[in-house]
Amino acid sequence: MTLIEELKNAQKDAMRARDKVRLGTIRMALAAIRQREIDEQIELDDPAVLAILTKMVKQRQDAASQYDQAERADLADAERAEIVVIETFLPQPLTDAELDALIEDAMAATGASGMQDMGKVMGQLKPQVQGRTDMGALSGKIKARLNA
Repeated sequence: MTLIEELKNAQKDAMRARDKVRLGTIRMALAAIRQREIDEQIELDDPAVLAILTKMVKQRQDAASQYDQAERADLADAERAEIVVIETFLPQPLTDAELDALIEDAMAATGASGMQDMGKVMGQLKPQVQGRTDMGALSGKIKARLNA
């Protein structure tokens, strides 16, 4: 079952359960997916849908932190509730050990020896880790390895 089908089934389940937060969040995700499909006139595959869901989580994390700074706990809690719903459709996050092993494999496969090879390593890793780790943190780990 594709990720889009999973989202559509979850939408039906949320409707039956009358779960407004879950239903609204899933509808928002499906709307973002449809919008991208219409804009680019393509049918999205699972990695592209994962990228959209990951971006949605990041947007909500940023919004929640801004709401916290503005002392609007009610709005921050609503954003965090949406994050919880979206994360149910994302794959399990990678552990540090798994991430380190993937970085080592990618560095060996690309023959990376210095910072000039950063793009090669990131290109090799991105499809494997999409939606499973923070890309900024991954970039930092790769930089530390390449500088060592």
